[in-house]
Amino acid sequence: MIPSFRWFGSADPIPLAHIRQIPGVTGVVSALYDLPVGEPWSRERLGTLKAQIEDAGLRFPVVESIPVHENIKLGRRGRDRLIENFCRSVCSMGELGIPVLCYNFMPVFDWTRTDLALRLPDGSTALAYDHAALAQVDLSRGAPDLPGWATAYQPAELQALIAAYREVDGERLWDNLAYFLERVVPVAREAGVRLAIHPDDPPWPIFGLPRIITNAAALERLVALVDSPVNGVTFCTGSLGASPENDLPAMVRRLGALGGNGGRIHFAHCRNVLVTGARRFHETAHPSACGSVDLFQVLRALRDVGFAGPMRPDHGRMIWGETGRPGYGLYDRALGITYLQGLWEALVRSEG
Repeated sequence: MIPSFRWFGSADPIPLAHIRQIPGVTGVVSALYDLPVGEPWSRERLGTLKAQIEDAGLRFPVVESIPVHENIKLGRRGRDRLIENFCRSVCSMGELGIPVLCYNFMPVFDWTRTDLALRLPDGSTALAYDHAALAQVDLSRGAPDLPGWATAYQPAELQALIAAYREVDGERLWDNLAYFLERVVPVAREAGVRLAIHPDDPPWPIFGLPRIITNAAALERLVALVDSPVNGVTFCTGSLGASPENDLPAMVRRLGALGGNGGRIHFAHCRNVLVTGARRFHETAHPSACGSVDLFQVLRALRDVGFAGPMRPDHGRMIWGETGRPGYGLYDRALGITYLQGLWEALVRSEG
């Protein structure tokens, strides 16, 4: 396991020097955040980011993420050029020796929350989601200014994009994902890059838009679309754990059985959520006792299937008076990766 930490580049209030001080952390997960969606990533630009990370005494094992253009998801004319650009970005990763690419195929909206600062009983604040609250959002006025929302679109643009998805149901989205992977997987295999799709967050439809990467059957269907060791997943315990129907350790074992060294699990996001109702949850501290996800059992399953890839804590609470990017403060995520490493050490040593 490669203990890793997300970093949002030079604009991140958390410097690489602080990340390096977290015991055991050797990897940084990052991306080029200032390029327009659909533009190819050059070897030079990505190489500059890699050098910045390595100059801080860290390594760069995962790009998270290269965004997939909506025209690819919609299956529109012009998608071949956009897929070619995506492949050029993958080749840049391969030339630089960056081994894992995390991406997602969520229509319009990325990860979505209805509250960025839900106050918990201990005084910390956390990200939260309530489907009933989401239903009250009026998208005709544009997307609210929240991380995970399509804030780049003007109201008319957003409405037009959502309208376009009325012709794209779940099965059509699967077809478009297959079309994408059939062209990208061979390039990634040649480049030495492993693809790791991120589950939809939350794992159900929002605003009438289809979401398809939501459960065990979906993940197994995904890896079968193009049956290659390169075509795998980011196993996110928070996204999948928001649905009580998902048996996370069993999912790890099924995906991990598809070959050695973790099988089709190329990257792990490990965090906890507390499910408080139907399609209602909030994020918590990482320890298993704090939420609905038994991270000990998840990590035991990862260890049993031979997972040796990058793992990072995902969203954390804001604690000890820290301010900054919601979900991405330093303190709680540092506690989280330390907890995950403690579990992992216990698992490794108990084998001996």
